[in-house]
Amino acid sequence: MSDQVTVYTPDSALASPRKMVVDMFRDLLRGREMAWRLAVRDIQAQYRQALLGIVWAFIGPLATTITWVFLSSSGVVAVGKTDVPYPVYVLTGTLLWSILSDSINGVLTQTSSARALLAKLNFPREALLLAGIYKQLFHTGIKVVLLLLALLWVGVTPGWSLLLFPLGVASLLLVGTAIGLMVTPVGMLYTDVQRIVPFLMNFMMYLTPVVFPMPKEGWVATLYQVNPFTPLVDTARSWFTSMPAEMLGYFLIVNAVAACMLLVFWAAWRLAMPIIIERMSA
Repeated sequence: MSDQVTVYTPDSALASPRKMVVDMFRDLLRGREMAWRLAVRDIQAQYRQALLGIVWAFIGPLATTITWVFLSSSGVVAVGKTDVPYPVYVLTGTLLWSILSDSINGVLTQTSSARALLAKLNFPREALLLAGIYKQLFHTGIKVVLLLLALLWVGVTPGWSLLLFPLGVASLLLVGTAIGLMVTPVGMLYTDVQRIVPFLMNFMMYLTPVVFPMPKEGWVATLYQVNPFTPLVDTARSWFTSMPAEMLGYFLIVNAVAACMLLVFWAAWRLAMPIIIERMSA
């Protein structure tokens, strides 16, 4: 009995966009078990030989918080007034930003680390996307629990709006995954992308209310307001600390656009994978 051979071509996919979308979600469902195994394997490998284990998920944002609190209290950097205590403001901002950054890098990292599997095995490629999302949810859960403990320790008690906070986290994962899908096909061919993305994210962090509150006037205030990352971080932080969500409308618009982007770039990623695999195997 001969093995079944499936040939993927852009022309066949684009000829029936509806069928392509159905196939995308079908393969997403088919790859869920493999995705789970890949995620568990990667998480265990990441922390198996680490003395501090999962604490490393919190050390980076905590170090950033301590640095900026020191700079602010010493007068080296002038920070405007914040609605919550500044250490809480920075800690929540850096943790939320790390969720966004990790979700952007996660798609590219997960796909790059599976080069050998892609070249040798035929499996639903969406398993890689799901594995990356599983890992992000694991790390996000750790960060949220530690953040809750930190808030209670400094005397900040979250209110009922904490129930909306998972929507804020989901929006960060949605936008990050959409951007990650956009850059992954190019990043698989050119390693420069893996260096450029962290650099750009570090730059964008200072145009987002992560460690600095939003300016009230001037051209910098305009940059903050039009930055699509601003409503994501600001709204999620507001829900977590029981403050009014002043950018809710913009938040909803960004998420609607990101949902459309996710579908488009997911399809582009799917169409590009056969070409990328061929290039890697050459």
